[in-house]
Amino acid sequence: MAETYAAETAEATRTETHADLIAAEDVLLFVNAAVTATGQREFRSGAAEQRLSLDFLHEYVLVNYRPVYAAALALDINDHNASRIAMNLLRTSAEAGPGEKHAEGRLIAARLSALPPQRVYRLFRALRAARVNNRRTRALMRDWLAARPDPAHDAVKYRAGLKETARHAHLPLPSAELGDFLFAPSRRPRYAHAYLDAHRRAHHEQSAVYELPFTVAEGFAARHGMSRDAFLERMAPRMTRLERLRTQRTGPGADLTVMPLTRLALYVLSLPFDERSARRGELTAALRTAARRAAGPHAGTWGRVSTVLDDSYSSSGSGVKRRRPLAVALACHFLLEALAGEGPGAYRPFWTSGSTDPLLLRPWGPTPLGTRILDALECSPRRLVIVSDGWDNAPPGLAGEVLRVWRTRLDPDRLTSVVHLNPVFDADGFDVRRLAPSVPTAGIRDAEDLPALVELAQFAEGRTGLPELRAYLDRRVELFLEREEAAR
Repeated sequence: MAETYAAETAEATRTETHADLIAAEDVLLFVNAAVTATGQREFRSGAAEQRLSLDFLHEYVLVNYRPVYAAALALDINDHNASRIAMNLLRTSAEAGPGEKHAEGRLIAARLSALPPQRVYRLFRALRAARVNNRRTRALMRDWLAARPDPAHDAVKYRAGLKETARHAHLPLPSAELGDFLFAPSRRPRYAHAYLDAHRRAHHEQSAVYELPFTVAEGFAARHGMSRDAFLERMAPRMTRLERLRTQRTGPGADLTVMPLTRLALYVLSLPFDERSARRGELTAALRTAARRAAGPHAGTWGRVSTVLDDSYSSSGSGVKRRRPLAVALACHFLLEALAGEGPGAYRPFWTSGSTDPLLLRPWGPTPLGTRILDALECSPRRLVIVSDGWDNAPPGLAGEVLRVWRTRLDPDRLTSVVHLNPVFDADGFDVRRLAPSVPTAGIRDAEDLPALVELAQFAEGRTGLPELRAYLDRRVELFLEREEAAR
């Protein structure tokens, strides 16, 4: 009897452990998608396939792992998926208990404060279209709007979003003037607030255009037929750093060091080769400064690091995500250089093209990952980081076989940590493409998230189950909420 009971208990434990591992894999699969996928066309899959895969993953994880689904808001997922998670949680409020609603509300509020305003207004408009108007939704809208620094600025720049939000949640506006601007613009001959009056005058007065936010002024400038170059020159003092990058107004001498690392890499790759060469010192210094800032307290602590970076033709991305995979690889190159220890040979990069000049990269050629991984492992690094879309094709499958032999025969004690970071979501596989079962893979969208993603990738090795993953998520949620509340 005792032997039978012990056998049944052991079998139940094994079953539970197996179920936990499967659950952890499901959650990690969703996190990888939420980090990389945006529902847009990629190099090897169309937008419709991307959206279909994302729809399935969101619904699956929402139904089966709701607490973990909400906790994903505290991770380094992209804004597109953060908005979708908030939308789905609010849409299905009736399916959550009181404790879950409170936890979800805090996470949604914290994430909304970190999202760009246009994303939040787009979410609010989607909630209105879906007729989601429960008490929690109205409270979130009210609190978010109350925290906005200048409602008049939002009324001018995000007019439709603010108007629909106020109407949907039945929110009182800060002033009667703002209400007239949104709902009865012809009622007042002029406005006391500078932004509101500038918007009124800009319909017939060109000088008023330069008093408006850049994105609003652009529309009026086109309507008045104003010269694009003259308009950009006069608007330059009112433009944000990102707007100056988007309009290619950042010339030599501008302070690029304040730009986020991945955005800066995208900007560098958008420049002609001649300009990159002429501004080599400035661009390299800016990338290294941004990388040191992104490395933070981890700078110089990773010891010997080798990295394999994919600059093959597929890194060109797609028409809507031009050069995005290559920009992520370039940004990771400078970040890993900052994370590596000091001294000669502490950091060794290996580009798939064989390039030794990261500033003059271009996407071309096949993807000989296996050969480059062999070169990287010959340096006996403490860490090997592979940044690639995972399509090893020169020859196919060599990278996976090299990693399998290395892990099972040459380095069974795991003296070298190997992680694969993939910037491209594979819609057919509902995940980012992997190189080998023995190597953890995590999705990556912004290089700044690399240290956290390397930490998260440990759960993708299949040796830890859902309890360990939930404990990790709980820590991330706690830190995320503390950081956002301190920022407010």
